[in-house]
Amino acid sequence: MNGATVCISRCHVRPGFFMADILSLSKARKARARSEKEQQAAENRIRFGRTKAEKQREAALRALAEKRLDGDRRGD
Repeated sequence: MNGATVCISRCHVRPGFFMADILSLSKARKARARSEKEQQAAENRIRFGRTKAEKQREAALRALAEKRLDGDRRGD
């Protein structure tokens, strides 16, 4: 009987000691994946979310740079 009493006293949580919350690993994995997808979406909004005028301006600058490069080529 003494052994059972010792086991019970060891199994109880000490006063002032809090156990960690039990969490589902699948829920944690899904939450992490969700936050990674949101971060990727934010990066894509910055990278690809340009207005039509900004796209046209960039295309015009690219065409001008290509035209200058073609004009500077040597005709050897």
